[in-house]
Amino acid sequence: MVSISGVAGEVDRTAEPREVTPIGAEPRWARTGLAALLGATAVLYLWGLRGAGWANPYYAAAVQAGTRSWKALLFAALDPGNAITVDKPPAALWLMALSGRIFGFGSWSMLLPQALLGVATVALLYATVRRCSGPAAGLLAGAALALTPVAALMFRYNNPDALLTLLVVLAAYGVVRALGSPGTRWWSPATGWLVLAGAAVGLGFLTKMMQAFLVLPGLALAVLVAAPGGLVVRLARLLTAGVAVVVAAGWYVALVELWPADARPYIGGSTDNSLWELAVDYNGLGRVFGHHAGHPAATGQSAPQAQWHAGAMSGGGPGLTRLLRDGLATEFGWLLPVAVLGLLAGLWLTRRRPRTDADRAGLLLWGGWLLGAGAVLSFMKQSFHTYYTVELAPAVAALAGVGVVLLWRARDRSAARLTLAAMTVTGAAWVFVLLGHTPHWVPWLRWILLIVAAAAAVALVPGGSIRGDASAVRGSDDSARRRGRGLAPVIAGAAVLSVLAGPAVYTVRTVGLPHIGGSPYSGPFRPDARGRTMAAEAPQLDALLAGVTGSRWAAAAVGSSDVSSIELRTGASLLAIGGFSGRDGSPTLPQFRQYVDDGAVRYFLNRPPSPDRRGNRQDQGATSGAEITDWVRAHYTAQRLDGVEVYDLSATPRA
Repeated sequence: MVSISGVAGEVDRTAEPREVTPIGAEPRWARTGLAALLGATAVLYLWGLRGAGWANPYYAAAVQAGTRSWKALLFAALDPGNAITVDKPPAALWLMALSGRIFGFGSWSMLLPQALLGVATVALLYATVRRCSGPAAGLLAGAALALTPVAALMFRYNNPDALLTLLVVLAAYGVVRALGSPGTRWWSPATGWLVLAGAAVGLGFLTKMMQAFLVLPGLALAVLVAAPGGLVVRLARLLTAGVAVVVAAGWYVALVELWPADARPYIGGSTDNSLWELAVDYNGLGRVFGHHAGHPAATGQSAPQAQWHAGAMSGGGPGLTRLLRDGLATEFGWLLPVAVLGLLAGLWLTRRRPRTDADRAGLLLWGGWLLGAGAVLSFMKQSFHTYYTVELAPAVAALAGVGVVLLWRARDRSAARLTLAAMTVTGAAWVFVLLGHTPHWVPWLRWILLIVAAAAAVALVPGGSIRGDASAVRGSDDSARRRGRGLAPVIAGAAVLSVLAGPAVYTVRTVGLPHIGGSPYSGPFRPDARGRTMAAEAPQLDALLAGVTGSRWAAAAVGSSDVSSIELRTGASLLAIGGFSGRDGSPTLPQFRQYVDDGAVRYFLNRPPSPDRRGNRQDQGATSGAEITDWVRAHYTAQRLDGVEVYDLSATPRA
């Protein structure tokens, strides 16, 4: 077994497979480092959470509905009246709504589970990488993930991506445990761990649908190449894991499809009230190939407010360099050159090891994850929210940690030291480029980091003070050798600092700014970024709707933007005609007229166009939302409150 005396003192034996140090038997520095890492991550993600606001009002309104109606909780309805669901499956909302039921609904209770998911994800990544490459690699990977700006953003936000990230890392942990489990028969502990991995991916499907499947190539590659047993056994285990994916995801799909359609909310985002169609088309292949029936983003409802840090979508068309562009690379890609060089160097260093070698298995898993998921995001036809890149962050962090540690263990070789030096300079140069995208903010930092990286690289190349062999400083006495070896942690720390300080300051800035809307981005405020901001206050309208009693919905409006904001401000239940964008086919005009006849909806709200605002009817065409709006305006008289046309549907309609 390879002995580990510290982060700077690990010695390589590249021909030997690595044994796993049992939990509790790790070196003291590893236990102390993990405690410090998780403590710092908790402080970072929980700091100021109470004042973080509603984040994405669309999901916040659904969380609020889930605290008031169990049916709304089950189906992720946007309103407690259960008219229509959000356009994502409900798993992430379950956690936030249950937290609201326990602690009382509010911003803090909603975002608390998200922050705790972040701490748990960092811990899981450490455990996963540690089992393959030791605690030093695990600590570096965990720190890199915690300091990835998009991770800090999503683990303090109410989008589904926080739970999705935890679940896909849990799937990787299950695969790694399977790779290290004994038994060469089909059913063995290894198969059980793969069932766990499959179940995690299936639950990821119930969190954000087919986006959870982007990690499957890396997981399957690691099993096929490095799992114990013959090829037939490995294939059988993969098939078993696939069944676990189907079961973990399929039970809820079956529940929704078998539930009477008139007794549950309409499935928002679908064209036929089907969760399966939502998954495969709107949230699946339609996004990749760009031809789904689709719905545009919600219409803007308010003028920009500079104090809010809002909105970004991926710019430019599909292509090999898409993820390297500004707005995407600054989200997740700070350590991307280090990760790629670490992957290549690690595969070379482990090329002669046994098929089941743990280090190489980890490289295959995370490398396949990064390449597979990265290829889909790079070449998908539609643009996407920049925070989607959070799914790449664990792979980048793991590859960087594993690659650095493998090279450090082999530092008695000049090629390894040269690679470490190149990795340091390349990584710092990339950080220099990314910091240059916000030249108005800490412009001096990138120059300092570049100088530190150059100095560390110069110290790395000769290797006299960092080599792991006994002749590190030839011709010197014991005290000189000790002084030389004592420089190793300093040099290693400088190299790590030069590439981690950039994302760290971006992450701290992300935590220090409030975010709102459907397209948040990390880092300092960028005046050229676009996105929805806070809806304007409407005290008269809020007072009117808050006083409505005896109706299933206090009001109805086309689209979700005004509906979400009003629900959060007043607690009233509103009907979002057409769902998120106003283009879903629910309710139809006959259904809406029946609601009016039954007294189920009291008011209809319409925000008319203005010079700086197109209003709710943007691009509605021949949708039911447009038909309902025309019918209401033809039969009822409006009063204007806070700039909104309000139609009292309890009044006698005009002939």
